[in-house]
Amino acid sequence: MISGRPKWWQWPTVLSLDAPAVALLWQWLLAQAAGAPLRWPQEFVLGASVWLAYAADRWIEGWRLAPEAVRTQRHYFYLRWRWPMAGLWLGVLAADLAAAIARLSRPEFRAGLALLTAVVAYLLSHQLVHRHHRGRAPKELCVALLLAGGAAVFIVAPDPARALVLAAPLALFGLLCFANCALIAVWEDAVDQSHGQTSIARQFRGGRAVSRAGPWVAVGLALPLCLGLSGAPRVAAACGLASGLLLAALDRAEVRLGRERARVLADVALLTPLVPLVAAYCR
Repeated sequence: MISGRPKWWQWPTVLSLDAPAVALLWQWLLAQAAGAPLRWPQEFVLGASVWLAYAADRWIEGWRLAPEAVRTQRHYFYLRWRWPMAGLWLGVLAADLAAAIARLSRPEFRAGLALLTAVVAYLLSHQLVHRHHRGRAPKELCVALLLAGGAAVFIVAPDPARALVLAAPLALFGLLCFANCALIAVWEDAVDQSHGQTSIARQFRGGRAVSRAGPWVAVGLALPLCLGLSGAPRVAAACGLASGLLLAALDRAEVRLGRERARVLADVALLTPLVPLVAAYCR
C-alpha cells in the first residue's frame, strides 16, 4: 500500500494536470500548423474535458480498489480524497458544459459532443464492461486516439479542409501519445497486475516489444517530416522528433530513474511545444 505524501514532482500527475497540459500545448501547435485561430473557450473546453476524463478514470480506479492493493500516489489520492474530488469534478463539469454551450460554434459543439461520446464509451468499456476481456482494444491506443482527436477537434470542426494540412503532424502526435502510454504500461506492469488492469504489455504477446519500439517509430516518422515540411508544420515535426527521442532515452534510463520518476518524465517529454510557444511570446 502507498503511504506518505507525494513528492513535489509527482503533484502534476497526482492532480491529473499533466495530460491537459500536453493536450493544450499540442492544440496550440496544431493550430499554428493549420494557420487556425484559437479562442479561449476552445482551450478551456479541451483542458477541462481532458482533466475530467483522466480524473474520472482514476476516481473509478480508486473506488474499486482495496486500499492495500493501491500501488501509485495518483490512485491513492483519488481513493483518499474521493468525495472532495467528486465535488470538484462536478464543478469543473458544470463550467465545461456552460462554456461549451455558450461559447462554441455549432460545428464545434457537435464535434465535441461526438468526441465526448467516444470518451464515455471508452471509460465504460475499459473500466467496467470489458475490464478483463483480453480481446478488447488496447487502452493505450484508445487514449492516444482520443487525445489526438481532442487536440484537433476545435481546429478541424470549423473548417474540415484543415484536416489535410494536419494529417501528418496529428498522426505524429497520436503516435507519441501511444508510445507514452505503452511505455508507462511496460514500466508499471506490476502496478497493473496489482490493480487488476489489462495493458498492451500484458494483453498481447509481443506487446512489450511493440511498446518499446513506439518512440523509434515516431522518430522515423518525424525525421522525413522535418526535412520535407516548412514553416509551422516543420516546427510541429521537430517537436515530435524531440519528444520521440526523449521517450526513447527515458525507456533506456527507466531502471536507473525508477518507475515513478520515469512515469512523470514521460509526460514532460511530450511538452516540447512549450519551446516554440515561449519563443513566439518572446518575439
